[in-house]
Amino acid sequence: METSIRAILKRKFLAGLIVSIPAVITVLVLVWFFEFVDGILGPVYDKFLGYHAPGLGFISAIILIFLVGIISTNVFGKKAIEFFEKAIVRIPVFKGIYTSVKQLVDAFSPENKGSFKKFVVVEYPRPGSYAFGFLTKECTVKADRTGKESCLRAVYIPTNNLYLGEIVLFNERDVFYTDISIEEGIRIILSGGIAAPSRISESKE
Repeated sequence: METSIRAILKRKFLAGLIVSIPAVITVLVLVWFFEFVDGILGPVYDKFLGYHAPGLGFISAIILIFLVGIISTNVFGKKAIEFFEKAIVRIPVFKGIYTSVKQLVDAFSPENKGSFKKFVVVEYPRPGSYAFGFLTKECTVKADRTGKESCLRAVYIPTNNLYLGEIVLFNERDVFYTDISIEEGIRIILSGGIAAPSRISESKE
C-alpha cells in the first residue's frame, strides 16, 4: 500500500515538475528581458525625473520599437533606413557586423518571402542520418573540363537551435521536399523536433 501511494506521489510530483519547469523558465526569461530593456532607457528617466520608475524604460522601448516599425513601412521611413544603412556599411568595422546580422534576421522575417523557399529533409551528416533544413538557393555548377552541368540545392541546416547552422549543397535528387510550411518548420526546429508531425508528406509543388 505504501509503495503504491509512494509511486502515485512520485508520478504526481514528476508531472508537476514537467509542467512547472517550462513555465518557470519562461517567466525568468521574460523577467530578464524586462530588466535588460528597462535598464537601457531607465537611467535616462532616473536623471530626468530624479527618481526611479520601474518599467518606464521598458514601456518606452516597446513604444519606440513600434514607432520604428510604423516608420519603416512607409516610403519616407524606407528612404531614411536606406540612408542609415548606406552610412553604416561605409564604416569598415560596422559593415561586416551589421550586414551579417541584418541578413540573418531578414532570413527569419515573415516579411521576407525569398530567403527560405521550402522546408526539406536531407540525409546529413552521414548516410542513414537525416536532418531538417531550409532550402535557400538553387544553383548550377559547370565542370570546366567536361562541360557537364550539375543542379545543386543549397540547404541551411540549423545546428544550434535556429540562428546557427551550416550551408550544405545537395544534388536535387537527395532533397526531400516536405509539405510543411516555413513557419511550421521554424517551430519544429525551436521545439527540438517535438512539434514535428507524426507523418510528413512530400510537397506536390
